[in-house]
Amino acid sequence: MMEIRADEPMAKHVTWRAGGRVAKACFPHDLKDLAAFLATLRHDEPLLMVGLGSNLLIRDGGFDGTAVFTHGALDELRQESGGALYAEAGVAAPKIARFAANHGLAGAEFLAGIPGTLGGALAMNAGCHGSELWQFVERVLMLDRAGNLVERLPADFAVGYRHVGLKAASDEIFAAAWLRFPPGDGAAARARIRALLEKRIATQPLSLPNAGSVFRNPPGDHAARLIEAAGLKGAESGGARVSEKHANFIVNPAGGANASAIESLIGRIQAEVFEQFGVELVREVRILGAGK
Repeated sequence: MMEIRADEPMAKHVTWRAGGRVAKACFPHDLKDLAAFLATLRHDEPLLMVGLGSNLLIRDGGFDGTAVFTHGALDELRQESGGALYAEAGVAAPKIARFAANHGLAGAEFLAGIPGTLGGALAMNAGCHGSELWQFVERVLMLDRAGNLVERLPADFAVGYRHVGLKAASDEIFAAAWLRFPPGDGAAARARIRALLEKRIATQPLSLPNAGSVFRNPPGDHAARLIEAAGLKGAESGGARVSEKHANFIVNPAGGANASAIESLIGRIQAEVFEQFGVELVREVRILGAGK
């Protein structure tokens, strides 16, 4: 049964554990439920799709629109007769990695290091360890604001580094995708997943509230290297701190930082890296809503 809540605090739903409220929150039961709900919205209603909240910050003044929570709702994951994996937008990326390995497929292991759902991973062409999601996308299922489902091919999209957009203007959102991974050694894939997760635990501040990598890597360089070289490891703003473990992560150790403090620290990092190295760091993290 679909649940609608008013004035929902987003600090409960984003991994930074900070931020303002959304005017309306929708928790659909499944894809059919979501399609019916979208058909009831005004065409100009601001809409925000939320998976695990790992790449998102809502400013303290809130988001005057509707947030749709896909994790636990758009959760179908299966292998089809032709070998492709069908996954809905709310499926966590690491779950897809494990599913592929357990079905004797290779190449999906990198998804174990993506701390979000398939919908967000599709929207930003998520990647790590030398792989990107859209290398493996066979086709996608889109949902428009009238509640209609449309299948599209990769050729319909402009796919770049950490950005994906429909070539034709559209109000469609990612509902699901068919992913094609080559046959491989399932045991070897599971071993690689374990190794990747061990490396992630060793190098990233996973025990503290964070939103994953804050900035894209500039061409030929790494954002973390530039931030560390600028002397910003451990820099703080209102309880938010640049991680000492990985400089491209901002953590909220005590859970006391508000969205403004986090955004202020992001701006300081960008300004100091540009001043010292002439490099403009581009955010990976989405920041939406009104300030206070």
